[in-house]
Amino acid sequence: MPTVTIQVPDDLKRRMEKHEIINWSAVARHAFEKQLSDIEFFKEFTKDSTMTEEDAIRLGRQVSRKSGERYQKLYGLKK
Repeated sequence: MPTVTIQVPDDLKRRMEKHEIINWSAVARHAFEKQLSDIEFFKEFTKDSTMTEEDAIRLGRQVSRKSGERYQKLYGLKK
């Protein structure tokens, strides 16, 4: 298996060393795999999309506004 070297801050390394039972290479592999899986899913999900970045920002703002309104209504909060 090829080797990959990563750098972590000294404080993080000291904290990791306190937990010798943890296979930190396996933890890193899992994190790398998860990140790649998320990126690959997003690329596949959006490959045929015609939505622009501006469209996505506008949609995100609408969702946030509507979620806030719903939350206020559910919990009787006032604006």
